[in-house]
Amino acid sequence: MRRRFIIALVFLVIGLFVFASIVSSGADKKKKDDLYRQVGIFSDTLAIIQSDYVDETKPKDLIYGALKGMLASLDPHSQFMDPDTYNELRVETEGKFGGLGIEVTIKDGLLTIITPIEDTPAWRAGLKPLDRIVKINNDITRDMTLSEAVKRMRGKPGEVVNLTILREAENKILEFKIVRAIIKIKDIKEARILEDGIGYIRLVEFREDTLKDINLVLNNLSKQGLNALILDLRNNPGGLLEAAAQVAGKFIPKGKLVVYTKGRKVEQALEFVSESSRPILNLPMVILINEGSASGSEIVAGALKDYKRAIIMGTKSFGKGSVQTVIPLSDGSALKLTTSKYFTPAGKEIHDKGVIPDIVVEEVRIEISKSDVIKSKRAQEVFEEVKNKSSESEEVKEFDYKADNQIMRAVDVLKALKFYGAHPG
Repeated sequence: MRRRFIIALVFLVIGLFVFASIVSSGADKKKKDDLYRQVGIFSDTLAIIQSDYVDETKPKDLIYGALKGMLASLDPHSQFMDPDTYNELRVETEGKFGGLGIEVTIKDGLLTIITPIEDTPAWRAGLKPLDRIVKINNDITRDMTLSEAVKRMRGKPGEVVNLTILREAENKILEFKIVRAIIKIKDIKEARILEDGIGYIRLVEFREDTLKDINLVLNNLSKQGLNALILDLRNNPGGLLEAAAQVAGKFIPKGKLVVYTKGRKVEQALEFVSESSRPILNLPMVILINEGSASGSEIVAGALKDYKRAIIMGTKSFGKGSVQTVIPLSDGSALKLTTSKYFTPAGKEIHDKGVIPDIVVEEVRIEISKSDVIKSKRAQEVFEEVKNKSSESEEVKEFDYKADNQIMRAVDVLKALKFYGAHPG
């Protein structure tokens, strides 16, 4: 009797998948027979656990455990969500929880930081892209799912989270104590003219109003004599796909393909095209990327590289280019399933491959002596610095572009382009 119940339960759980497979793909009888044989093995295992395991077990717990393992075996981003986890995902409101300010993924089987978000606790603590999180509050992350890890790092603002980090580049194990805070992100961190009309925009995430903010900033820089642009997407983890496509579309002709997605089904194939009625086409550009540039920032860099609209500079990007779809199930649980991948206009796959810069420039900090900084200022500027010492010194700490070798290399490239009257594309 119990065995029949278990078999019926198994078929109920997978029935949706079997039906969808039969209807959508028209699978032949041999494939269906093979599926049913595998289901038989599954049901036999459940029956043995129910009858012989040392403790009493609930069929629902076993099925949920099996589904979690099934989805986890596909890729790091697919997962089975029980009703509680799915409900948390649905009701989660931005800014209502405390966090550390990092984007994470599973890479090479390890919980890996894509990038710390600027001006968050994780950024200030000194976490870096590609750091491996070995422990969260003394709990080993080896078999921890991505959602479980995120859940452990989020929580009440003001509480301390202990992270043990493996920094492979330095062959070190590091310990960090980071206090949770409400994470509020400003998409444009910096926007100014650096020198000789070369503008600089640091974009840290793609959000709903990013295109509007970019337009305002570009308009302001144009009034200051903008004649070339550095778009800094380093440590930009992505954000809204539509916003990234809009930013890329700002710099290429209207109607051009920006990015497309491709899955196994026709309906998973989507195309995003540039829609700007007044695109900026003749402004020399350099886009800075690094290993912390992911998803949306890779879409922008990939599109402008394919069209030869901008020179891509820095180091290879992270390589996160997959699309997850949430599929609700009848009992209140849900699947988060990878259903498609991103491709650049030229058909280059982003996922696990990243965007390769046109000019590779490793990050090296340039040390500038205080006397050199003072010598470069006019007398009035020195007096103003003394008068507003605290605020001015804080500003220099936040942004000193001459100490950033990648920015300075971008400045040199743009000066050369302007000198020879050329621009990418």
